[in-house]
Amino acid sequence: MGKKLIRDWKKVYLSDLSYIVFELKEQTRPPCMVLVEGVLGAGKTTFIKQFVGDQATSPTYSILHDYTTILHADFYRLKDSDELYTLELASQLEDKQYFMVEWGEKYIRRLVKELPESFQVYFLDIEINKLANHEEMASRNFSLSSWTED
Repeated sequence: MGKKLIRDWKKVYLSDLSYIVFELKEQTRPPCMVLVEGVLGAGKTTFIKQFVGDQATSPTYSILHDYTTILHADFYRLKDSDELYTLELASQLEDKQYFMVEWGEKYIRRLVKELPESFQVYFLDIEINKLANHEEMASRNFSLSSWTED
């Protein structure tokens, strides 16, 4: 598995997220899965809420949330990849444009097997900008990559 960098954004603040959402939609080809990765507190759910709109909530306890053309998953509580089979993702992803997944990178091989063939795979890595830690609301660095099978 490999990643091919598409776009980097440096020093992203909360007020910049709508712009990042717009650019991510311009840089990806739906239908697609976007694995949103980062440490706890990096802003994964905050970004996805901006992506989905005001109705978004964290699916940490329900695992999946359906928003018409977007399916949002949070796999933080999964114990192993076998649990993905019980989610019946192929049927959940019918007519979806985006499958936004938090904590999914360690399940990538299994997820790709569950996706409809038409789905592209991307990674959105979010990291806290260490140079800005002295600020009250530290900025984030975002990187968008496509997935390649090596």
